Amino acid sequence: MTSIYFDHAATTPMRAEAISAYADAAGAGPGNPSSLHAFGRSARGRVTAARDTLAQLLGCSPSELVFTGSGTESDNTALFGAARAQRAKGRTGIVTSSVEHHAVLHACDKLKEEGFRITLLPVDETGRVAVSEAEQAIDDTTAVVSIMAGNNETGTLQPYAEIAQIAKNRGAVMHVDAVQAFGYEPIDLQSVPVDLLSVSAHKINGPQGVGLLFVRRGTPFQPLLYGGNQERARRAGTENVAGIAAFAEAARLSAGDLDARRSHAEQIRQAFLQALETELGRDAFVLNGNAVHRLPHIANISFLGLNSETMLMNLDLAGVAASAGSACTSGSLQPSHVLTAMNLPRERVQSAIRFSFGLGNTTAEAEKTAKIVATISARLRNR
Repeated sequence: MTSIYFDHAATTPMRAEAISAYADAAGAGPGNPSSLHAFGRSARGRVTAARDTLAQLLGCSPSELVFTGSGTESDNTALFGAARAQRAKGRTGIVTSSVEHHAVLHACDKLKEEGFRITLLPVDETGRVAVSEAEQAIDDTTAVVSIMAGNNETGTLQPYAEIAQIAKNRGAVMHVDAVQAFGYEPIDLQSVPVDLLSVSAHKINGPQGVGLLFVRRGTPFQPLLYGGNQERARRAGTENVAGIAAFAEAARLSAGDLDARRSHAEQIRQAFLQALETELGRDAFVLNGNAVHRLPHIANISFLGLNSETMLMNLDLAGVAASAGSACTSGSLQPSHVLTAMNLPRERVQSAIRFSFGLGNTTAEAEKTAKIVATISARLRNR
């Protein structure tokens, strides 16, 4: 049976080199990085080397990086940590967008219960925030501004650098969820006034269960977890040494072939869209998201007149993996909050499928998937 994985925005296959790095670290014997003996020093050396690698790639100091257990934990740590610290200065406003990942939105819901005022910035029909809207919303009472780099459902890129400058000018802490963009978009923390930035290993062909949070030196911050003094007392808990080593290797490789990685994803995406047009006709589907400001590996497509749940089920039976949105919510049967925030017609929201491409995919798979989609579409429309 066909086996095509077009759900790289949910998680990615690990690179062989990252698996090797993981196995080397895991097989090196017991070692807690906090221990003072030789075993602990060896483990700590691996974590330090990984931190140095990631810092060089991101353009920051190694001391500004905190290893976490996921992108979600990184987002939560950033929001709760900065918001609670800023409250001591009388700042109780949170500004974010209506299309953020639920790791941000649900954290904001909880902060609202703690007395923070939440402002959700609207987006246009392509899912992009207007800088002018952010400028109006951010004021001297704003504690944290959180805007993602690239959307995980549509691939739309946000003007986070411009918004970060506004936040800086008004004394607010700027957080960026770069989980989906890292590995596809260049990130240089020396050139943008971002205070907090979240990334995750499993989106760049690294292991699941490892995240990273950049905390710029001097940023108001309180830890989310308490216990030991790991990660300079910013994240208690023994570090995932093997996962961290594999994360750094995956990040090094992704950064080293960034242009090729982007080009490959774009090639698969374009081949898929062209094949869909050939097989279905241009009027049978609509591409959701921004045509210019976008990530290269995501195509969110509405198949007009069809139901996304039914289409996904049939694709799965045909051996094609795709999704209806964020992997964290795709099983909830709720309409996409991202597409809903974009004010798209109900028919487009209910018929949307996210295809996302990456390592191991080929144009032949793209063309084959388009034929499978056309076959399923014809069968469903003839019912």
